[in-house]
Amino acid sequence: MSSSKIKVGVLGATGAVGQRFVQMLQGHPWFEISALCASERSAGKRYADACNWNLRGDMPAHLRDMVLLECEPGFDAELVFSALPSESATAIEQRFAAAGYGVCSNSRNHRYDADVPLLIPEVNPEHLGLLEIQKQRRGWSGFIVTNPNCSTTHLISALHPLHVRFGVSKVFVVTMQAVSGAGYPGVSSMDILDNIVPYISGEEEKMEQKEPQKLLGTFDGTQVRYADLVLSAHCNRVPVRNGHLEAVSVEFKDKPAQEEILQAWAEYQPLAQRLRLPSAPQPAVIYLAAQDRPQPRLDRLAGTVPGMATVVGRLRPDPLFHYKFLVLGHNTIRGAAGGSLLNAELIVAQGYLGSTAAALARSLEVA
Repeated sequence: MSSSKIKVGVLGATGAVGQRFVQMLQGHPWFEISALCASERSAGKRYADACNWNLRGDMPAHLRDMVLLECEPGFDAELVFSALPSESATAIEQRFAAAGYGVCSNSRNHRYDADVPLLIPEVNPEHLGLLEIQKQRRGWSGFIVTNPNCSTTHLISALHPLHVRFGVSKVFVVTMQAVSGAGYPGVSSMDILDNIVPYISGEEEKMEQKEPQKLLGTFDGTQVRYADLVLSAHCNRVPVRNGHLEAVSVEFKDKPAQEEILQAWAEYQPLAQRLRLPSAPQPAVIYLAAQDRPQPRLDRLAGTVPGMATVVGRLRPDPLFHYKFLVLGHNTIRGAAGGSLLNAELIVAQGYLGSTAAALARSLEVA
């Protein structure tokens, strides 16, 4: 293992999101896996024996014989990526933060805590200022940072460059969400084939009442003041393997011309892209001009970092709101593990992981 890289662990390494973390960390220029953790029933087993690998490509050969640990602090790592289920994430993540680890979580459990950043690096990097408040308030030497759910991630990624220029006031969105968003094995084939399921537990509440307002909110040095935004969501499960497609209608405080919206997307160069973080796509938002795009099968891996960009298309006037368009994003890459990975890269680049990580960032000319 290279001594120059930051040692990281994966909590919940045998599950669908945990496997995606493992896959995306292979060959990463900054991070190297030093520990894989799982439930008590899997701890002590070889990763190859405990994990039913269900991603394309083989399980990384050098990790097949790694012995799984329980999800408890004590192993050699500076940062952990959490793919833990919601029923166990709260206490475990808190124990790791209290023990001095940085926790980048894909779990929903801490997303709405007032002192925990809910982070999209392109959208609200200044919210990392909450970390010092979090550590002081809770007496931790480590911290927790979360990423939003998969449908919110790409919606807000597309809205942010418009919000900063024109002010988004109302949003109506209909999501068409892939079956992989339900984990593995996901939705039963008898339920999803030849069908659309017009309900995903908790999804509409997250999109309407919690996540967008926090993500687009302003950090005043002590807290995040939520954005004044009204959003209505219809969330549906559709027979697509990967890639959430969203039909979005938007009303602005200051109505722009259609050309100004296209310009805002084209000129969007947020901090993560300016820092050239390893997992940051260039550009962050891709507009496709073809009338029948984006499509999940064709466009979910678009961009310089496959699966990390947000793809938009079909911008046109809306007779009820100002404009409408489509948004597509890969739900298990950027919408889950990849979102946490990019969060970790920003944390390193901004110096929140300590002197060793900051020195690495400086050596790579991103700090």
